[in-house]
Amino acid sequence: MSEEPVLRVDDLRTTFHTPRGDVRAVDGASLRLWPGETLGVVGESGSGKSVLGRSSMGLITTAGDVTVSGSAMLAGNDVHAVSAKERRRLWGPEIAMVFQDPMTSLNPVKRIGRHLSETLRLHLGLGRREARERAAELLAEVGIPEPARRCGQYPHELSGGMRQRVVIAIALACAPKVLIADEPTTALDVTVQKQILDLLQSLGRRHDMATLLISHDLGAISGRADRVTVMYAGQVVESADTAAVFTRPAHPYAHGLIGAIPRLSATPHTALDSIGGQPPDLASPPVGCRFAPRCGRAAEICATDPPELRDLADVESGTDVHRARCHFPVSAATTASSSQRTPEAFDMSGAALHNRTAEG
Repeated sequence: MSEEPVLRVDDLRTTFHTPRGDVRAVDGASLRLWPGETLGVVGESGSGKSVLGRSSMGLITTAGDVTVSGSAMLAGNDVHAVSAKERRRLWGPEIAMVFQDPMTSLNPVKRIGRHLSETLRLHLGLGRREARERAAELLAEVGIPEPARRCGQYPHELSGGMRQRVVIAIALACAPKVLIADEPTTALDVTVQKQILDLLQSLGRRHDMATLLISHDLGAISGRADRVTVMYAGQVVESADTAAVFTRPAHPYAHGLIGAIPRLSATPHTALDSIGGQPPDLASPPVGCRFAPRCGRAAEICATDPPELRDLADVESGTDVHRARCHFPVSAATTASSSQRTPEAFDMSGAALHNRTAEG
């Protein structure tokens, strides 16, 4: 692993100022991303995953109704400290994003080739003909058949899966060092989900590109991420390598998420485990631990003293430091029953379930 991360986020805080009060969508998050690795960011909807990704890229900056603090270092620059012009220069060659809805990510009145060639001409200075040829090459690289013909089509003429491949091609156009994939399989059928996730994984390896894979689907993360960060109510509550999080989760929330994953080995019609209650209102979060109202391990201190994200010296964590934000982390003994399973055994994404059913 390289000594220097390609993306270093420290104490990032993104607060939206609303009539109901300040909503701390991201509250003190930090992460490191090294070349060639995939970091999975998981959590329920509303946990702050997408805002973390967008803030790390500089798509959300301080304005009248939002405040962003902390740092996001990319290519020696803090994306929140540089000018808007300099930030736009970083988008494309240094960092790019695959947005979660391919149906709305493309301009409906622009041909596919123009979406790609504009990026190539702006950032790489290619001529019109060179950009057109390179656009077709990029479409071929992401697995789109007849790429030259597709360049002349409009988004509505492509399927959802092909549109998502176009979005990926646009993100890869300038060979970024960091790719943020924000729920890249939203609204796609299960077979296409697997194809898109496999494509992102192979492209990351081929180009030695670091990937921040944001998803609420733990099955999609389990077999594709090197490390996992679990978010809850705007905070990072657990962070470790993938094997440690999936087989020895330390935070009760992470433990609950993994316990809720359906198992193919379970008896038919077996009720799924779930986490009771609802996430807190981020305009008025709990004083202590934000997960305490839903936690079966909560004690009096959990309601009054917010826990810090700390290293867990007594928990095996493989190659990475295992951290959890909890006064009473789940012990290794409690998770012993699942410790014999590999992270791949938890891959219960729709795509995996579809494939295994077909194989059976």
